[in-house]
Amino acid sequence: MIIYGVALLAFCFLAGKILGFSLGLCIGVEGDVGGVGFAMLLLMLINLYLKKKGWLKLATTQGILFWSSMYIPIIVAMAATQNVNAAISGGPVALVAGAIVTITGFLLVPTISKIGLSPKNHD
Repeated sequence: MIIYGVALLAFCFLAGKILGFSLGLCIGVEGDVGGVGFAMLLLMLINLYLKKKGWLKLATTQGILFWSSMYIPIIVAMAATQNVNAAISGGPVALVAGAIVTITGFLLVPTISKIGLSPKNHD
């Protein structure tokens, strides 16, 4: 049933938040550190496990796909906003580091896009 997919997504979200806050406490940060990443990793691992066992029905998969297609962009946008706010309050070093990583990412797009292409597809 679709509700099982939603329940699985909610479980992964809550477990990810708990793990993120626990990691934050361990390293001395007051907040969630990687909770969204933990949630997505947990969702992928549980999803893969259930598929291997044959316990994942089509309707459950549809529930996961529906909510994850809405959940992931929203959560990533929220996390990005928090990262920008932290970088601005963190000073110029954080801003410079962010700018360097962003520019490097843009410069590597042509190289990364060629990975996996056969030689005959290169123009």
